[in-house]
Amino acid sequence: MTLSAPSGSGPVPSVPTAAQAPWHGRLWLRFEAGAEGTVHQGGSTAPLRLQRGFRRAGGRCELPILHTAGGLVGGDRLSLEVELAPGSSALLTSVAAQKVYGSIGRSHRAPAGLWAAQDVRMTLAEGADLEWLPQELVLYADGLYSQRLRVELAPGASWLGAEVVRLGRTAAGEQLGEGRWRSALEVVRPGPDGPRWELVDRLELADAALRDGHGMGGEPVFGSLVWAAPQPLAAGALAELLAEGRRARVGLVGEMECGGLDQGVVARYRGPSTTAARTWFTRLWAAIRSARGLSAPELPRCWPFQEEPLVLQPPAAERQASGGGHP
Repeated sequence: MTLSAPSGSGPVPSVPTAAQAPWHGRLWLRFEAGAEGTVHQGGSTAPLRLQRGFRRAGGRCELPILHTAGGLVGGDRLSLEVELAPGSSALLTSVAAQKVYGSIGRSHRAPAGLWAAQDVRMTLAEGADLEWLPQELVLYADGLYSQRLRVELAPGASWLGAEVVRLGRTAAGEQLGEGRWRSALEVVRPGPDGPRWELVDRLELADAALRDGHGMGGEPVFGSLVWAAPQPLAAGALAELLAEGRRARVGLVGEMECGGLDQGVVARYRGPSTTAARTWFTRLWAAIRSARGLSAPELPRCWPFQEEPLVLQPPAAERQASGGGHP
């Protein structure tokens, strides 16, 4: 598992046959600032579907995305295009965890199998503010999944994104096997001499990287949070935000680290628990909101209601960890 930046358990679906074409779901969205808050327009094709939006504090539009097929198999693709007009603000999340099942098409002649893939492009105009907080991804044994996310930010735009990935259904005694998870994140800002890369983050988790101490170290859950701030952070403000991130680890299992970017923050989780990763990232989200002078986050209505991530005590699932596995 490497981080690089430039210098400057549901049922498994039946395996598709050759006559069944893979899904290619598309979604497009545009957010605009209105008199009473941010409004949106857009559309989608199966298996993606837009749910009803909600207006949150400050006029922010909260919009859940539903994947109606119940999961991805090899050959399936998802493409998302999201645009925010000047001054608009939105929170995008998913209705449920995304499942990626074992790859189809493996054979002696084609041992690699077929990949499921997701491509997301987000464009934020001046002063726009987007929080991209999908629920976790569960990669089943032998699943092959590749994702690409490109974020283009105008001056004064803010983007916060977080993801949690479970590599194999460990509660069922399942490991990733021949599966692979591949990710490419690009965050781009305008610079005096053209586009400036805020972050280029390419990761691949498979094989030795699942066991190696510089990779997953045998842990099944990986998480990443990135905040690209609307303006550079003062040294003192960044130091306090990172200190708050470290304090937010109280009561949680796993390894959690955070650090600064040229204009923002990056955080990583490695451990046994999706609950711990979600909880820590939610606390970081709240700390970032506070540092920006914004209201505390309201948890999306489709998130697990039994969790209380903003309470600085071990979640119920973690308090029971000594008696069994982790969620």
